[in-house]
Amino acid sequence: MRADYLDIGGCRSFVLQEGEGVPVLLLHTAGQHGVQWRHVQGELASHGYRVVVPDLPGHGKSEPASGGPVRDLRTYAAWCAEVIDTLDLDRPFIVGCSIGGRISLDLAARMGDRLRGVIAMAAHGHRDSHPRLTEHGLERELVDSAAPSRADRTYFGTKAVVGASVSTETAELIALMHRREDPAVSTSDLIGWTRHDLGTDLDTIACPVHLVAGTDDLWVDPADVARTADRIPRSELTVLDGIGHYPMEEVSDFADTLHGWMKGLTDL
Repeated sequence: MRADYLDIGGCRSFVLQEGEGVPVLLLHTAGQHGVQWRHVQGELASHGYRVVVPDLPGHGKSEPASGGPVRDLRTYAAWCAEVIDTLDLDRPFIVGCSIGGRISLDLAARMGDRLRGVIAMAAHGHRDSHPRLTEHGLERELVDSAAPSRADRTYFGTKAVVGASVSTETAELIALMHRREDPAVSTSDLIGWTRHDLGTDLDTIACPVHLVAGTDDLWVDPADVARTADRIPRSELTVLDGIGHYPMEEVSDFADTLHGWMKGLTDL
């Protein structure tokens, strides 16, 4: 494993790399950072991949974005494209979850002819209409007096979207790790989620795409993910029974599962 600070997108950005071979860029969820892939990256590298795990601007060990917390996921997609160019990643796979999944789809739309394939988990390509996730409501959460227990609400909210098949111990650890988020950053990420819409770009994606949804994900409806899959020329959909919003943290031996999905993309 090796770690670097790279000048990308106007900030010093932290990037972990492990292994050699076909490059894979792993993207984290809202408010989180590359630690979400800690149980995956080593095993994935052993399958013959060059695993690249960045912390998005303002997350983890990366410096804040130059303009403050990001509210446009296209900004993150452009940053990821710069990571790909800076590290000279030749036709990488892109794998992301939640906002990472949306960013992955954005990258597929803007540079799909340069990618081997994309795996987008807990994400779709349409403007979100979830009744509990609105830009107005998220703006209110940025005011401390409106959300005095944001850390607790992050903790309990995370536990609520972990799948029923996941052990109590694993669900607890996932929730505790999420509690460390910077609320200003994670809320801005979610505002970006509510605004993001790939529209007709989905029809022009040039690389194969595998979309993944969990039956126990309270934030993302598998039907919305299926609607996105129907729009992408070369795509498939996997629905995971008993899994929620964080497959890479909930599914045991996830590196093996991901390896199989990436091999399957070559057949699309």
